[in-house]
Amino acid sequence: MTETNHIRAEVCLPTTDLTADIGFFTKTLKMRMDTIYPADDPSVAVFSGHGLRVRLDQTSQASAGHIRILTDAPWTDARLTSPGGTRVDIAPLDPPLHMPPTDHSFVVRRLADQAPWVIGRAGMHYRDLIPTRLGGSIIASHIRIPDGGPVPDMVHFHKVGFQLIYCYRGWVDVVYEDQGGPIRLHAGDCFIQPPEIRHRVLEASDGIEVIEIGVPAEHVTEIDHDMTLPTPHHRPDREWQGQRFVHNVGKDALWHPFRLTGFIARDTTINDATKSVAGVQVIRRGQGTPEWTRHDADIHFTFVMEGAMTLEGEGKDPHRLEPGDAFVIPPGLRTRYADPTEDLELLEVSLPGAFKTLT
Repeated sequence: MTETNHIRAEVCLPTTDLTADIGFFTKTLKMRMDTIYPADDPSVAVFSGHGLRVRLDQTSQASAGHIRILTDAPWTDARLTSPGGTRVDIAPLDPPLHMPPTDHSFVVRRLADQAPWVIGRAGMHYRDLIPTRLGGSIIASHIRIPDGGPVPDMVHFHKVGFQLIYCYRGWVDVVYEDQGGPIRLHAGDCFIQPPEIRHRVLEASDGIEVIEIGVPAEHVTEIDHDMTLPTPHHRPDREWQGQRFVHNVGKDALWHPFRLTGFIARDTTINDATKSVAGVQVIRRGQGTPEWTRHDADIHFTFVMEGAMTLEGEGKDPHRLEPGDAFVIPPGLRTRYADPTEDLELLEVSLPGAFKTLT
């Protein structure tokens, strides 16, 4: 490593209570938090201050800390030990986003199963909708903030391949880089947050609930201490890694026949804005009798927002699904949305956005 290389070093420390230590490092030691992940149940946080950078890791099994050097020099991903026994890890300064292959499986997640709500980033409550994470390829979270009002958030961004925020109940105010002033997301509306777009959650109604999709499941949230939002320019056509910001308003949407017989849908324009990285549609009961179909999408996730239906899968037990339930259909599995109620409403997320459906 030469002096021309960009180098950053961290002291890595194990912790048994990350939540408590966040308060200690920020309030008692007056250090600033730079990074935290994963958002739904944080286990790693990085702080800086007093000429020091500290990485706390709740998953670490080490009995003592070690030094971690981040560099863009060719010499990376090494573990060294000094003559006196000090461990030194060498890692990439800005490693590429790791997109694990999808571990395809048929998943049904019931609200009635009483899965625990976990307190995550900024005090929000998270419920995991895909416990297997399909091998780490996706995380789907049902998020709620029980008490409305200002949200203790900071300007931040996510190192992610795709991210959706769909407002299920209530409303939330968010401000985004180059997208003007605060935007209120009402029930039925959604955002996509392109990779690394800076944003900040400002305020939420009582009982706000959102569905958040992140690809891959493990991704880093970094705080931007230098940017002030809103930014001075409104640039709706700007792209971040090939994706445009989307604010889709549900009440203005047009409904069209869906690819599945017996249903109608409204397109959120996310397929076009991401160049088919992902597609998001809201589905309702239409005319006709539901049929057996199969698809070839890599990831096909659905959340039941209203009404009820029976999910039938070839060789699987049928599942009567109600609001708050979610499911994943792997490619090639024949399924049918049977006995849908008239008020049925589904949120469907697929990767890629364009895929084939066969009867």
